[in-house]
Amino acid sequence: MPEEARDLTQEAYVRAWRQWGQLSQFEQPEAWLRLVVERLATDRWRRLGARRRAAARDLPPQPVPAPSEQTVLLVAALRRLPAQQRRAICLHYLLDQPVGQIAAEMGVPAGTVKSWLSRGRTALAGLLNVRVEENNHA
Repeated sequence: MPEEARDLTQEAYVRAWRQWGQLSQFEQPEAWLRLVVERLATDRWRRLGARRRAAARDLPPQPVPAPSEQTVLLVAALRRLPAQQRRAICLHYLLDQPVGQIAAEMGVPAGTVKSWLSRGRTALAGLLNVRVEENNHA
């Protein structure tokens, strides 16, 4: 007999023994015992199914490709900018926020944001050794 079936049978007999005073008065105590085994097996199958579904949900995420060399260089250059310039550039160019919204979020005038964007672009161009034609994105 497989171990799992033996465990179910053993659990059913333990339950029968605990309730023997009441069970012994039934016409067919074996039928009660079979019903208990059936219910225990059903419960075990349900728990196993729930575990399988949970395990399927909890699979590790798909691997993310490594960043390109250009991305690594850009992030390194951004880290070298002053915090306000870096934040303004990221909000404007990566999150497509308009200058007015960035100004409101950062609590500064729009002109200050435009200045940070201009200085940040110039600094990034120098850090990345790129010739950039100044183009008013603000």
